Amino acid sequence: MTYTAVKGGTDMLRYLKIALVIFASIQGFAYVAGNLLNFESARQVVSLVISQAGHEYYPNHIMPALSGDMAATVALAIIITGEALVGLLCLKGALDMLGAVGSGAGTFDQRKKFALLGTGMGMVVWFGGFIAIGAGLFQMWQTEVGAGSFEGAFIYAATNGLVYLIVSQPEQN
Repeated sequence: MTYTAVKGGTDMLRYLKIALVIFASIQGFAYVAGNLLNFESARQVVSLVISQAGHEYYPNHIMPALSGDMAATVALAIIITGEALVGLLCLKGALDMLGAVGSGAGTFDQRKKFALLGTGMGMVVWFGGFIAIGAGLFQMWQTEVGAGSFEGAFIYAATNGLVYLIVSQPEQN
């Protein structure tokens, strides 16, 4: 006997998926808040990464270094916008899914769209932005600050990917 065969099992699994999407939303909003509350510090970290200062291990750069307050501010604004999209899309997705908990499998599956877009956006922000671009192209792993951001981004990308995979599983009636 599967868990979903137990009375209420399907609804319980749906609530679990909703909870995971809510946590992904909180993650996105928490990083927006942290970056806004510490805007100047966040901008300095981004500036350090895109300027490629302190690159002693691999001194020849793949990407040209970017310097100046404007470049760091634009890059940080892109990061914050991506994080806000994670929060907003996941929140919308969680609310949509919550409204369809008692519905049939097809309806609930359709209501996952924004949750999947939000967790997918989390992978874009933390895998695409931090790992592929920040660590791969700007080699941020070469500095202590950049390495910490790289390691954190892996965790955030992986958790968003895991939530995406769980939520995307087809529903059962």
